[in-house]
Amino acid sequence: MPAQALELNQASEAELDSLLGVGPSLSSRLLQARQQGPFKDWRDLIQRVPGIGPRSARKLSAQGATVDGLSLDGMPPSTAERQNE
Repeated sequence: MPAQALELNQASEAELDSLLGVGPSLSSRLLQARQQGPFKDWRDLIQRVPGIGPRSARKLSAQGATVDGLSLDGMPPSTAERQNE
């Protein structure tokens, strides 16, 4: 269980680097994408940040990372995901 949530829309470079699996290169790409505007949700983050896919998003979320206050598990399913149920 993570000690506290880390909002990816507000995290500093040092905070991002503290996450397992995130180094200087990935944190830089995340910060560059965030300059275009805050991430709406995890899908938006995955689409806009090269190097973050569903697997790495799950790992980040498991460490307490959130997007717009939500963990990856807390995000409502997309239309495509609902159709596959």
